[in-house]
Amino acid sequence: MENRSYALMTGVFTIALLVAAVLVGLWLNRDRTEMAPYEIVTTQSIPGLNPQAAVRYRGLEVGRVDEIVFDPRVTGQILIRLSVEKDSPITTTTFASLGYQGVTGIAFIQLDDDRTGSPRLAQREDQIARIPLRPGLLDQLEKRGLAILEKTEQITDSLAKMVSPENQQSIVGAFDSIGKAADAYAAIPQKLEPTLDRLPALTAKLDRSLNSFDSAATSVDQTADSYKQLADRLQGPDGPLDRINGAIGSLQAATSELELETLPHVVQMTDEARGALRAVKRTANSLSDRPQGILFGAPSAQPGPGEPGFVPPTK
Repeated sequence: MENRSYALMTGVFTIALLVAAVLVGLWLNRDRTEMAPYEIVTTQSIPGLNPQAAVRYRGLEVGRVDEIVFDPRVTGQILIRLSVEKDSPITTTTFASLGYQGVTGIAFIQLDDDRTGSPRLAQREDQIARIPLRPGLLDQLEKRGLAILEKTEQITDSLAKMVSPENQQSIVGAFDSIGKAADAYAAIPQKLEPTLDRLPALTAKLDRSLNSFDSAATSVDQTADSYKQLADRLQGPDGPLDRINGAIGSLQAATSELELETLPHVVQMTDEARGALRAVKRTANSLSDRPQGILFGAPSAQPGPGEPGFVPPTK
């Protein structure tokens, strides 16, 4: 009996010691971090999010999801209650979104902020502070995918209308017209070949014409220079005009001694000589100002009053 009682006491002591060790370990390892409650209200779908899911602030784990329930006051609204470390920088511009871990599909709450330096989100005893939930990456992809599908359907409908029997006939007719136009354009080079063959000869004639024109222009310039030299010589000091004027003066002095019967004839001859010299002078000046008149002739005279084409001068 004593041996049995001793063994029983030893077993009870051992079990009590183990229980005490477990309790002490739990007490020493308990989480002493102060947590603050927050709440997310949303009408979006939250696939893959479960209680005890992680809450991360820009990648750092700062809390856990405590509870996911339906809002009893608003039908279809979901309440997500969080416990977040009290020292976490939750501000008035902080927002939440759903994130997913790799390919497992396990969701977590991702907290982020629009800007730094915003005031902290105030906590009230009678109401839990709320953080807005924005669409996550999958929600955005879903919305954009639906928009792309709608555009694709519209494009498909447009293509179906384009390939309708009536449009097919129009398209075939357009291709036939394009083929005919291509055949017509292909025949154009054949028609142009004779003209292209004559182009070298035309080019050679044009070169000869240009050379002839250059030679004529050179001749006109030389003629103009010659007439200019002639005019300079006629009008220069001790030139023919000067000498003729001197001779006419001497002749007038000599004729003063002649009889009155011969004087009118001499004066008339003198006037005719002066008129001839003036005509020569005008001709030289005209050729000097307009040498091309040798080739093209004198310019046509302007119509006078009463003649066709007369334009009265404007004031």
